[in-house]
Amino acid sequence: MPSLNTKHSWQGVEIVILGTVQGVGFRPFIYNLASRLEISGTVTNTSDGVQITAFSSKDRLDYFIAAINEQPPPLSRIHSISTRPLTTGTKGCFDSFAILPSVAGSSASASIPPDIALCNDCLQELFDQDDVRHAYPFINCTNCGPRFSIIDTIPYDRPKTSMKVFDMCPDCQQEYDNPGNRRFHAQPNACDNCGPRISLHNNSGQEIITEDLLQKTISLLVSGKIIAIRGLGGFHLVVDGSSPAAVERLRQRKGRSDKPLAVMVTNLETVDRFCYLNQLERSLLSSPECPIILLRRKQNSTLAANLAPGIEELGVMLPYTPLHHLLLQQFGCPEALVMTSGNCSGEPICTSNDAALSRLHSIADFFLFHNREIVTRVDDSVAKVVNHNSIILRRARGYVPSPIHLDCSLPKTIGCGASLKNTFCLGHDNTAVLSQHIGDLDNLAVYDFYLESVDHLKNVLQLEPEVVACDLHPDYMSSHFAAEQGLPLFRVQHHHAHAVAVMAEHALKEPVLAVILDGTGLGDDGTAWGGEILQVDLTSFTRLGHLSYLPLPGGDSAASEPWRIGLSALFQASGPEGIKLAHLPAHFQQLPPESIEIISSMLINDFNSPLSSSCGRLFDGIASILGVRQQISYEGQAAIELEALAKKALTSSWLDDFSPNRHKHLSPFLKEKGEKWEISSVEFVKMVLQGMDNNETPASIALQFHTLLIGSITTLIARLSNQTGIRQIVLSGGCMQNSLLLEGLFHTLHNKNLQVYTGNMLPVNDGAISFGQTIIGGLRHVSRNSHEGNKGSG
Repeated sequence: MPSLNTKHSWQGVEIVILGTVQGVGFRPFIYNLASRLEISGTVTNTSDGVQITAFSSKDRLDYFIAAINEQPPPLSRIHSISTRPLTTGTKGCFDSFAILPSVAGSSASASIPPDIALCNDCLQELFDQDDVRHAYPFINCTNCGPRFSIIDTIPYDRPKTSMKVFDMCPDCQQEYDNPGNRRFHAQPNACDNCGPRISLHNNSGQEIITEDLLQKTISLLVSGKIIAIRGLGGFHLVVDGSSPAAVERLRQRKGRSDKPLAVMVTNLETVDRFCYLNQLERSLLSSPECPIILLRRKQNSTLAANLAPGIEELGVMLPYTPLHHLLLQQFGCPEALVMTSGNCSGEPICTSNDAALSRLHSIADFFLFHNREIVTRVDDSVAKVVNHNSIILRRARGYVPSPIHLDCSLPKTIGCGASLKNTFCLGHDNTAVLSQHIGDLDNLAVYDFYLESVDHLKNVLQLEPEVVACDLHPDYMSSHFAAEQGLPLFRVQHHHAHAVAVMAEHALKEPVLAVILDGTGLGDDGTAWGGEILQVDLTSFTRLGHLSYLPLPGGDSAASEPWRIGLSALFQASGPEGIKLAHLPAHFQQLPPESIEIISSMLINDFNSPLSSSCGRLFDGIASILGVRQQISYEGQAAIELEALAKKALTSSWLDDFSPNRHKHLSPFLKEKGEKWEISSVEFVKMVLQGMDNNETPASIALQFHTLLIGSITTLIARLSNQTGIRQIVLSGGCMQNSLLLEGLFHTLHNKNLQVYTGNMLPVNDGAISFGQTIIGGLRHVSRNSHEGNKGSG
């Protein structure tokens, strides 16, 4: 550090910092750094970021700017630092350094920080009996606590949050005003004397008066009751995770028969008792984002077996709010608490006390309320580790609305997203902001949440779109919304958006080969795609290959009844004889004969059986034929259980042993038809039937299906790479959430000396479709205007 006693002539500089620099202790950091260096001037929040005026000697200012860039607060994310000189005459206005009131502007570039898990300093105070905030459920500081869920608009100041109704007591105000305090300008700052409170109620809304409210809550959970707990971004429905009866009661009341339920446990040591953990999973669990992590469950644990029936993975998270920590530390608290979204199945999570009582009273026995309003509902994020990398499956709390910085410049664009796992995205200049997970838009309440969230984020970012992009499918609610905006509209093919989302995340600008495997997406030929090999750039694509088509008897309804697709696959492989009841695998005999007869007739007469190249539907068909699942209760269930079955036959060296070349009969899987390649879906069906005839175990057949799919894709990609000269490969689509598929493709494609990319910080499922749409639509708009401008000047 330069000597503070060195005499130099004074200089002045204005510094503008863009990025996630509000609500993360940035102004206190600047204040203390400037004071230590004896730099005079000011710092303030603006609608763009943080603005600093600084006056001192050149060497101190250089050190000051370098320290800002190299040693920022841990939760901040600096996107850019720009400077311009100020006249030294201005210096006389600033004899010391001061934090000025925030300045609002006409547009907003500032990044809003996401909600952050409780920091270690606050955690220590929470359990310190001598601390003024001992056992206070809303303790926070500049390094942790609510952000996005409580903010109305920026600049991020207390009057623009739901904390504005809580006047700070003198002690809290003193902390807030003291630059040396960890709570200096911590907007949610409060204590038991002046801040939010919790209260316990029965499902009629009557408050329960008790000496120890949290201990009473635990006693209710231990007795098997269901508690709706108001958290950071909405309500959780909570039961004892070690009680099969309590879990089953929750499933019955919520109408969630099989879908896995996540649990919250006290610490990593407890996670170790229930699940296998590697170092990256440990880091993710205890990170400031604190997502749910999907982990391999250990057998014979004390956890209820019906938490995740039929699969080996269990969603686990650590406590991220002070209330969670307090609950889990209560005497007699179960080792694991189920924490599932506080909603009726298919609806958005409840955020207000009144809405929770109205909508959840038939599910929850009791309600643990608090009186800090939730401005924006935010679900828990979900992640897993695959191929030694973290991948986000649901991007919400802890990650949203952190901006995504782009290597291209966009007009003000909104990408409206897909129908399932919907998000939307707002892009402008070199930044895109992806919304939190919204849900499935075919539910009216979710669509209302979508509309509310679009308005809120537009208001917060002070960004009014000039361009809109949506899915090619005209019947999606998001497509209807896009068409109603009265803006230049760009309809983007679903799988193109998947590919570009990965490209933009990894700043890939040159054309790539894309393997996109998912449930369905409308193709530009009017058929349902879902097992695609594409050549892609940021604004266009060419379909080079795909899985061969299977009929879907009954159309979309086939997705919820895998036996229909199983029957279709058998029909494709063996013709009408193969689907006669006497010739069907034994588990088909348990289905109503009249239902099989109807579907068989539809297939034979080609009636109401649209064609689809969907990889997700192929998984469903194989699962049905193997007897894994004939009907599903949640999206992807058959495919998830087929993967779990395959893993039972897995060896620790399966990747080392794996080579597409070991499959001597891969050639029938690949067929060149005109200018496109097909990967034969029928050949997979024949392999399954042959394995069943040979009395191979279902697990080994399921694993062979995975390896043959990986091998055939790899062989085709290698051929296409040699033909096109393209060495960069992107993998995306909901099927890439399958760990075997993703790990296998990474391994085999790397062995072909190809560079492989997938979504890491953005979901590979439809949660990132809006991001891809935003890039494609924005760049197409720029290109169109450029071409029109060239024509006009020609």
